[in-house]
Amino acid sequence: KWKSLYEIQRERKRIMKETCSKYKSNNRRIITPYHVSRIFVEDKYRVLYCEVPKAGCSNWKRVLMVLNGLASSTKDIQHNTVHYGNYLKRLDGFDHKGIYHRLNTYTKMLFIREPFEKLVSAFRDKFEHPNNYYHPVFGKAIISRYRVNATKEALRTGSGVTFKEFIQYLLDVHRPVGMDIHWDHVNRLCSPCLIDYDFVGKFESMEEDANFFLHLIGAPQNLTFPKFKDRHSNEERTTTKITQQYFAQLSPSQRQQSYDFYYMDYLMFNYSKP
Repeated sequence: KWKSLYEIQRERKRIMKETCSKYKSNNRRIITPYHVSRIFVEDKYRVLYCEVPKAGCSNWKRVLMVLNGLASSTKDIQHNTVHYGNYLKRLDGFDHKGIYHRLNTYTKMLFIREPFEKLVSAFRDKFEHPNNYYHPVFGKAIISRYRVNATKEALRTGSGVTFKEFIQYLLDVHRPVGMDIHWDHVNRLCSPCLIDYDFVGKFESMEEDANFFLHLIGAPQNLTFPKFKDRHSNEERTTTKITQQYFAQLSPSQRQQSYDFYYMDYLMFNYSKP
C-alpha cells in the first residue's frame, strides 16, 4: 500500500514540476516573506503546511496543533481557535535565515482540491450563510456593480449574491474588490514553482493521503486525520454533482472563462477539464 502511495506522490510532483518548467520562468526568483505568508510552521515534527482554504485546512491546522502539543485531540479544538487563535506560527514571521533553514530542512506539504468544487464550496460558505465580513465587503460591491435595479435592502446588506454575480466579479479584470484567499489560485497562494513541496495531497483522497503523510513524518500512531466537516456541518459537502448544479446557472462562455481562470491549477495538479 505504501509503495503505491509513494508512486502517486512521485507522479504528482513530476506533473507539477513539468508544468512549472513549461509555463513559469521564475526558477531563479528569490523567495520573499510574501511567498511564504500562507505557510504554517510546526517545529516539533518539522512540518511546513501551505494553507489552501476549502481543501481541509481547518482540520490540518488541528492536526498541526496536536503535533505541536497545543491540544491532546483534534476533537477538542473549536473552529475559531483554529483560525483566530494564533497558536500556529507562519513562516513569514521568521527572519531570512529562519525561513530558509526551514524551507531546506522541513517536510513541505500542501493539499489541493478540484478548482470548481473548491470555488463552489467557498461560495456556499461565504455567501449563502450570514457572514459579517463577506456580505458587507464583497457582497455589497458585487451587487452594486453587477445587479441591474438592485433593491436598497440588497445594496445595504450585501446579502443574497447569486453564483452568476459572483462569477462575474471573479472574471472581471477591473474587480470592484480585490482577490480573496478562498478563491485565489493555489499557484499564487503556495508558489509551487518556487517552493519545492515534498508532499502533494488531494482533498478527493484526503483520508488516505493525510494518514500516509502522518506516517511519513512519524506522527503518533493514535493521531489520524479528523473526518468531521468543520462548518455548516448539517449541510452536504460540496460534491461534483452540487458543483455541476451551480455551473449550470452560467453561460457556456462563462464556464469556459472560469476554466481558463483556473487553468494553471487544473494543469499543475492534473485535474481533468470538467
